[in-house]
Amino acid sequence: MAEQLTGDDFNKLFRYFTATAFRLEVQPVYEVTDERQSVDEFLAGEPRPVTVFPFYAAWLEQIRSVTAEGRRVERVRILSEPPTDYQRWEMWSGQYNIAAGEEIRYMSRSRAEEIGLPIQDDWWLFDSQRLAIMKFSDRGEPLGGEIVTDPAIVSRHVLWWDLAVRHSTPDAADTRPASAIS
Repeated sequence: MAEQLTGDDFNKLFRYFTATAFRLEVQPVYEVTDERQSVDEFLAGEPRPVTVFPFYAAWLEQIRSVTAEGRRVERVRILSEPPTDYQRWEMWSGQYNIAAGEEIRYMSRSRAEEIGLPIQDDWWLFDSQRLAIMKFSDRGEPLGGEIVTDPAIVSRHVLWWDLAVRHSTPDAADTRPASAIS
């Protein structure tokens, strides 16, 4: 019960979910052409608001629209230890997602492994009924994915969603190992 995931398929799922959209984000870097300039500016110490970039502005407008309707958009980001440069940019740019209405939480990779989260592939879960599993190369390049509606697989991901939220924090600094805090 899986079908190949296209950009249009994903957009339909994202636009038309009725209550919740959750993403588990596990890659240490994403090679997304539309983000490259913002990431480079951040790493050079000269970041501009991500709202000046059309791709990101359109995403934030979509988040504002669905959350204004009372729908919930939530993600848990699994961070490398220490976070990669890309993840540091994500932590900084996340402020714009949060301002648009998205809930973002963080967890260290070691904690995710410890509690048994699947951290090979990213996925979105829509209304606890449809799952979009996303594949990436080792360098973070999108390789496509699939839409899954098999109730057993979706149910397992609903449990992982709950586990990820319960063991994550809204503050990325709280994901550091205890030895790094002292």
